[in-house]
Amino acid sequence: MKIMLNDTRLAFPSLWTPSVPKGGQGKPAFSGSFLIPPTHKQLAQLRKAMRQVAAEKWGAKADAVYKALETTDKLCLHDGNAKTEYDGFEGMLFISARSQVRPLVIDQAKNPLTESDGKPYSGCYVNANLELWAQDNQFGKRINAQLRGVQFLRDGDAFSGGGRPADPDEFEDISADEGDTDPLTE
Repeated sequence: MKIMLNDTRLAFPSLWTPSVPKGGQGKPAFSGSFLIPPTHKQLAQLRKAMRQVAAEKWGAKADAVYKALETTDKLCLHDGNAKTEYDGFEGMLFISARSQVRPLVIDQAKNPLTESDGKPYSGCYVNANLELWAQDNQFGKRINAQLRGVQFLRDGDAFSGGGRPADPDEFEDISADEGDTDPLTE
């Protein structure tokens, strides 16, 4: 089930180069965590979609399976208070999403972005296109989110370790300067 999660804060983006999951197990994947406050306007919609995915997968057993997954933190929606050692997580909820396929990354006008553009970055706000799916295999049962695309929405304070390039406005216009003086030696 596809869902567009609007106005979410991006953390731990791996959008251009796949990364190995924490602990070194599993295949490298593109990924990101998407932080939302507990009052986010789409939270009820997200929870309803996860329950619908469970119902489609487990039928009459869906409610019991869903409760068990929720109790054991095996849903794609997590409590940020479990990761308070990271900037931005305290008091928030977050969705973990991964994909073997590189996600679409665009700006507000739907133009493609590249890694050299410096955005999106850890701490900015994005819209995230996700696909929820139920896992039931040798690795257990879960409700997962596949990362399909990210749209840069607006700047935010970069999380530590997730800095972004300088903005051109941070520099002076030196186009009229002679260029033959060294400001470090004067």
